[in-house]
Amino acid sequence: MKNVKLGSQGLVVPQVGLGCMGMTQFAGHDVYKSADQEEAILTIHRALELGGNFLDTADQYGPGDNERLIGKAVQGKRDQYIIATKFGYEIDDKGELTWKKNATPEYVRKAVERSLKNLNTDYIDLYYLHRLDPNVPIEDTIGAMAELVQEGKVKYLGLSEVGVNTINRAHSIHPISALQTEYSLFERTVEEAGILKALEEMEIGFVPYSPLGRGFISGDIKSPSDLKEGDWRLNIPRFQGEQFQKNLDLVKEIGILANEKQVTTAQLALAWVFSKGYVPIPGTAKRKHLEKNIEATDITLSTEDIERLESIVPLGLDTGARYDAHGMESIDQ
Repeated sequence: MKNVKLGSQGLVVPQVGLGCMGMTQFAGHDVYKSADQEEAILTIHRALELGGNFLDTADQYGPGDNERLIGKAVQGKRDQYIIATKFGYEIDDKGELTWKKNATPEYVRKAVERSLKNLNTDYIDLYYLHRLDPNVPIEDTIGAMAELVQEGKVKYLGLSEVGVNTINRAHSIHPISALQTEYSLFERTVEEAGILKALEEMEIGFVPYSPLGRGFISGDIKSPSDLKEGDWRLNIPRFQGEQFQKNLDLVKEIGILANEKQVTTAQLALAWVFSKGYVPIPGTAKRKHLEKNIEATDITLSTEDIERLESIVPLGLDTGARYDAHGMESIDQ
């Protein structure tokens, strides 16, 4: 598997990472309540064997449980993994998620110390601000994060779901190595908004999450009944009403090309992201899915293949909002 540079500060990662959110329970996301933690740990170990040692988590997943699981999984091999975690949604002194955004310098310090303890490590490779706090100037937050770099507690800084203005302001305080935002054949807002172009100009890496459109492009979802009661995706417009069938038709078209290339629909969608030079972090807690995702790095797409995919799902096509109205309010474009 190839390695990819994120930013210009020295961070190098494999071309596909492992999204770990689904490995533990997550408040409000019932779909993640049945995660097999033993299998999840074996998946993290298998990722290392296959060269996919870039792990993505956040303090709010659990909250804290996800980081603790990773800390347990990498014990004795910490230096062989690249760990990214995030902060920004407030966790109170009882360890409960308040869902308030908090990116004050004081909270930055509190959050990193908690994450270091959870991960059982003395440094974090890539530390993201999970969401912009509208009440705190980004300069103040990044200034506090930069202090963590100086102290050796964090190696590289990242942002998540922010627009060009915020990226510019942050990058002027301390170099940003990566932006994490949802991106897939079904979600290309960062492209339309000129964010990807700005990242290229500033030499900031791009880490797409949900590269399979919240699982829609996997091809495993055939009808609304495939989503169990309590699955948070049922609240997302992409999975509702007429939009569901429209998206299903798109996946069928993508599947035709996948069959021609003798790969899965999910692998084809990942190969499309790889072709852009980005580092997706598809989430899984199972070795079999991880192996399939990493196999996708061997797929070569021709210019014709890429054009065909992008004609099926052209830039600007409405596939439904990726969050409900409340979730969309947290995104800084």
